Amino acid sequence: MLKVFHTDDPDTFKSKALFWANSFDTACYFDSNNFSDPYSAFGVYIGAGKAAELSDSGKNSFAALEEFLTKTKGYIPGYFSYELKNETEDLISENPDHLYFPKIHFFLPKHSILIKNNEVSIVSDSADKIWNFIHQTSLKQSEEPVSIPAILSRFERNEYIQTVQEIQRHIQRGDIYEINFCQEFYVENAKIDPLEVFIALNKLSPTPFANYFKIKGQYIISATPERFLSRRGNKLISQPIKGTSSRNSDATKDKKQKEELLKDEKERAENVMIVDLVRNDLTKSAKPGTVRVEELFGIYSFKQVHQMISTVVCEADEKLSNAGIIANTFPMGSMTGAPKIRAMQLAEKYERSKRGVYSGAVGYFAPNGDFDFNVVIRTILYNAKLQYLSFHVGSAITLDSDPEKEYEECLVKGKAIRDVLKQNNP
Repeated sequence: MLKVFHTDDPDTFKSKALFWANSFDTACYFDSNNFSDPYSAFGVYIGAGKAAELSDSGKNSFAALEEFLTKTKGYIPGYFSYELKNETEDLISENPDHLYFPKIHFFLPKHSILIKNNEVSIVSDSADKIWNFIHQTSLKQSEEPVSIPAILSRFERNEYIQTVQEIQRHIQRGDIYEINFCQEFYVENAKIDPLEVFIALNKLSPTPFANYFKIKGQYIISATPERFLSRRGNKLISQPIKGTSSRNSDATKDKKQKEELLKDEKERAENVMIVDLVRNDLTKSAKPGTVRVEELFGIYSFKQVHQMISTVVCEADEKLSNAGIIANTFPMGSMTGAPKIRAMQLAEKYERSKRGVYSGAVGYFAPNGDFDFNVVIRTILYNAKLQYLSFHVGSAITLDSDPEKEYEECLVKGKAIRDVLKQNNP
């Protein structure tokens, strides 16, 4: 079932393996892009073909997932939609949905490939055939017609600013302390090659939790830098991001922007609020007294932005299943706000489209009981049948937020996606 190979050219092999996987109706590709991370189990994971799947069960989704994980053994990749909040809390989603992705989807691949440095592990009944077939795979680009009309927004600039000001009035009244307010950018009648767009985005904005997910004609194309929740043995790890600064091509100015991010009192205050929320969420799944902050205000640099990232860990309560642990912390605090439930209610009120997979989580369950899930940000969602392309961006709104600066931050976060769509448009 498991066979290990050696490659002298892992970059070429993973590129060919991605093209090979994309020939299946259901496939996924997770790439750490060689970021140094003590909690990553591999450099690249690829799942191809569907031996079994869970998708929008009529039952409670987390209960259905627990049953699926009990019956199904192997690597199980998949995603949680943000709309599962309605199952974990007494909430609703009434904003329009233009993408129609399942709210949950997991599958047992027919073939799994793990790449770490020069070692390639293939889990399949046809490991030798797959190894040879991937080596023969061509990296030729698709000749399908591509068309990306104008990128539109659900908010005009002034509308966004006025909405943030209205949200700040809720903060003044004490309804919330902080909210992650998101807006959707979208393209109608879009024709893209999803794989080529992912390759371009992953090159322009390489991140430690990049992923490409294909379910027939629905695609997740992600350059997310954020980890939602990971399990390593009995240790749970959450790494919320709050605090963003743009990069500068001038090394001296770039270093200064990084230092200013670390010192920024507003960004630190936002980060602390979410760290406290994550600590509270983790206590529901932790052995008593084990929740702790492993790192506070870590500054990490990516190709497009500097980010402030904190790390919160605990020991898992052994009585809880993995599905139960995730349900206890979902959705992630960095994409909701504090207090969490009221923040989600206000997000539903002021946002203009359903988030869906955006601000959900993509990742995998491993055969040994570990798991790792990202936060779906910096991500393109594409429905090929409807020719509808979407990407959301958001920022943390507090009483001290400058609405115009928050709008500019949203543009910074969406810049790599805009650039990729522009370069892929003939």
